[in-house]
Amino acid sequence: MSDLRHYDVITSPVITEKSTMVSEYNQVVFNVALKATKPQIKAAIESLFGVKVTAVNTLIRKGKVKRFRGRVGRQSDQKKAIVTLAEGDTIDVSTGL
Repeated sequence: MSDLRHYDVITSPVITEKSTMVSEYNQVVFNVALKATKPQIKAAIESLFGVKVTAVNTLIRKGKVKRFRGRVGRQSDQKKAIVTLAEGDTIDVSTGL
């Protein structure tokens, strides 16, 4: 049984054209919690999917200011993790968490 805290670290997989292109290099992209650290992300991926992680790169996309019906709003910041898997390991992100 996996630890429930791992589901708080990994929010969702990112399914975009760019994230599917990096899958050729044995990498997978996930949205993660803003306060999640690289060791926490690595432990969560390894326990939830049963794979070996070799590297974790993170980035924070700052929220944009958008208008909706004339009112100004702000999107929240997002943290993404690009996870490099060991040779031979794969994750099928279409199944979800």
